[in-house]
Amino acid sequence: MYEIFSRLLQENGVTAYKVSKETGVSQSSLSDWKLGKITPKTETLKKIADYFGVSVDYLLTGENGQNADLENGAYYLNDDAAKTAQEIFEKDKVLFDVYRSTDKDRLIAYAKKLRDLQKMEEGEE
Repeated sequence: MYEIFSRLLQENGVTAYKVSKETGVSQSSLSDWKLGKITPKTETLKKIADYFGVSVDYLLTGENGQNADLENGAYYLNDDAAKTAQEIFEKDKVLFDVYRSTDKDRLIAYAKKLRDLQKMEEGEE
């Protein structure tokens, strides 16, 4: 499992230190994981998966799992969406902060509102 994390580090040109700083996952946890002393908790895996834009299934197995229809374990349907999400995460982080501090029903309501706004902008409504 750590091998997949290591591969994601290489593919994305980041260090474990940077992931630690940007996700709040301690460096000691990442080090203990690398040494096989621990297996990260689900919450930690979710933070790391979100950081790289992959599913937790992908982080655990290297396979797409639920997202088998997406190419190469990608979390997003296209490169533009992935790039935008990464930019938001690196610069504003507002969506990720909202995600961490709100419940599922409220997140769904936000997503529906965003979809409605997108339709309005595209002239569908």
